[in-house]
Amino acid sequence: MIRLTLRSLRAEALRMLLSALAVVLGVAFVAGTMIFVDGMRTGAYERAGTFDRHTDLGVYATGAELLPPALVDEVRAVDGVAAAAGELTNTAGIVGSDGRPVLGFTMLVAIPTEQALRSYDVVAGRLPDRAGEVVLDAPTATEEGFALGDEVRVGGSGGAARPYTLVGTVDVAGTVRDVGGPFVGLVGPDALALTGQRGYGRIMVAARPGASVAAVTERVRAVAGGDTTVKSRQRILDEAVEESVRNVDQFRMLLLIFVGVAVVVAGFVIANTFAIVLAQRTRRTALLRLIGATRGQVFRAALLESAVLGLAASALGVLLGVALAAGLRLLMSHLDVPGTGGLTVTGSTVLTGLLLGTALTVCAALFPAWRGTRIAPVAALTDAAVQPSRGAGRVRLAFGAVLLAVGVAALAGAASAGQLVLVAAGGVLTFFGIVLFGPVLVPALARVFGWPARRVLGATGALAVANTVRNPRRVAATATALVIGIGLVSAFVVGARSTKDGIERSVDAQIGTDFVVSGIGQELPAALTGELAARPELGVVHEQRHTVVAGVEIRAAHPALVSRTLGGVLTGDATRVGPGQVLVHRELAQARGLEVGSPVTVADRSFRVAAVVTDDTPADGAPAGHVIDMADADFAALFPGQRGFLAEIDPAAGVSAERARDVVEAVLASYPTVNLMDQGAYKKMLTGTVDMVLGFITALLGLAVVIALVGVANTLSLSVVERTRENAVLRAVGLTRGRMRAVLAVEAVLMALVGAVLGVGLGTGVSASAMALLTRLGGDFHLVLPFGQLGLILGVAVLAALLASVLPARRALSRPVVEALADQ
Repeated sequence: MIRLTLRSLRAEALRMLLSALAVVLGVAFVAGTMIFVDGMRTGAYERAGTFDRHTDLGVYATGAELLPPALVDEVRAVDGVAAAAGELTNTAGIVGSDGRPVLGFTMLVAIPTEQALRSYDVVAGRLPDRAGEVVLDAPTATEEGFALGDEVRVGGSGGAARPYTLVGTVDVAGTVRDVGGPFVGLVGPDALALTGQRGYGRIMVAARPGASVAAVTERVRAVAGGDTTVKSRQRILDEAVEESVRNVDQFRMLLLIFVGVAVVVAGFVIANTFAIVLAQRTRRTALLRLIGATRGQVFRAALLESAVLGLAASALGVLLGVALAAGLRLLMSHLDVPGTGGLTVTGSTVLTGLLLGTALTVCAALFPAWRGTRIAPVAALTDAAVQPSRGAGRVRLAFGAVLLAVGVAALAGAASAGQLVLVAAGGVLTFFGIVLFGPVLVPALARVFGWPARRVLGATGALAVANTVRNPRRVAATATALVIGIGLVSAFVVGARSTKDGIERSVDAQIGTDFVVSGIGQELPAALTGELAARPELGVVHEQRHTVVAGVEIRAAHPALVSRTLGGVLTGDATRVGPGQVLVHRELAQARGLEVGSPVTVADRSFRVAAVVTDDTPADGAPAGHVIDMADADFAALFPGQRGFLAEIDPAAGVSAERARDVVEAVLASYPTVNLMDQGAYKKMLTGTVDMVLGFITALLGLAVVIALVGVANTLSLSVVERTRENAVLRAVGLTRGRMRAVLAVEAVLMALVGAVLGVGLGTGVSASAMALLTRLGGDFHLVLPFGQLGLILGVAVLAALLASVLPARRALSRPVVEALADQ
């Protein structure tokens, strides 16, 4: 039986090719992910201790507090300490040689002046030793044309850009300081002044040669006090590695989710393939039984065949996975994504790929192989060997209908229940309902979608529809594989469009000016708003700031803008907000018995209530509606250190928008850490992340869709083999070659279209449920259907199905009619 099985597999190698392709793609995705992530993990270990090569211990503040600069001197004076330096990491901005900000997220670091603590790789020049000196990463210096000794203007949240002398360039590529943008290194005092920080994030300490590090640690701990934590070098390295590896593991988990989707789809394709192939071998299997083969032998032979196929395909998949990981690494490097690492192919990765692909193939063949053993030997002597198509059992259909109904109900009721888990559960139950109820649902939809083909192509179209629905289980399994991938793609497409629409409407509601100035990864510089407000060409300059005092959110407000976010004015006049006059929101007014004219105290200063208002914007850090709006000047006087991330700007009366933009740009020339945008650009910036995530997810799910389309081609190809004599009869009675191709093309399109429509429907339902839930939880999201993108998904599925029908059609027409009529 083993020799017979292997001969059979060799003889039908071409027939199993597409099935093997599904395994190859699935294993390649798994292996490629593991190889790429293992490379990232290896790189994370190598990069973790780059900047602590000379650090023996470190002093860290507890919580969000910073370490005062004076503590650095105290630690430096401890017996046994050779050097101590404060370190902080923050963001900054560089003014390029052309006078414009250098694009990219810029990392600012305080570099130790003590030689014993310096761990940077210098490319040219030296590290800064005194105030007024700066180092840049080598690529930025080269791209901007900066030479050693040139003046480089660097800005941060502490104020306008300041000139520094470039004394060196460093190599930080692939390290934790490589964030994809410029790197700036200053001495500690300059870094503090530029960022406006009052202290350091940590203090690095180097012990004297020969000194006991343990004793030095205890003495440093005594000086640093109980509000700090002193960590040994080993602990610092362990935590750095743990943090790096945690990020890699999170990325791996994300990829493995999509790997799982691709593997499940491949499982559907393989199971359907074996069901078709073994059904076509019914007569051969019955003959084996007739000459003495036992049911166990037939069953084991089928599993052996699946194991050999799975092992061979898995080996090819692992090789393709190496190429896939290399391509992903190359893509990441072109996108300037830092720290991607190299390629690490381990024995466990290879073994996992081989075992997964083989086990997947064998498991997918279990049920078809078991069903094949039920063939009676006498079936070989009759036409019973040609098994008629069978529909699904009543129990399966009933269970599927129940699951489908429960899943739809869960999606519909998720918002009312306020439970995110119901959205996920509803999507999963609905999918399994489609799987089980598919033998009824899919053929019914195929008949509906086949109506235009019957009308246009006549008998040819009717023949194609009849061929599609003749085996309900087969067409349902083929279409279901598409439902998974296209359903997930549709869910993310609809969800992304709805989210973008919600963000855009939020901007329209909250931003009432022509221009917006936003900080790049940090708060706005302290002096910026004042400089802008001093320009007569600008009529409105409002920095969005807020803080929480005694359980009440205090917001800065501008009389010309405050009404745009208000849901309504209950009493008073909202435009009277100004010096000494505040707006109190309804819930706070009710809780404290406040009304128009009532005194209210904020930070020991008394104000009068100008109006009681309502606002749909949720409070940040305070109970709902416990909000007070006060004039910008009053807010700045009470909370001078509180900064915002966004400023709204409108031209003064009679000043054109172009003139106002020129004025703002002139002021911002000294502030490279901020961006100037109009409303459209601001919306695009906020929604750009959504587009990027959608593109990433769609690319990952694309492989699952490709595997499902391979399943369409596989089913059609095997059906052609099954209908060899039938197709020959049709050709003998006058069916032309062109009409034969049309029959197979319509079959492929119907299978793909039904799966795509069900997938789009499932994905849209999940997104609709999620948007309703977000709205219930306090957001402002509504379902928005991107008909163009959804139509594109359906169009791509149809086009791919047409391409998938080419090879089966060629195979159907390749044999002469007389030879095909003699096929047994």
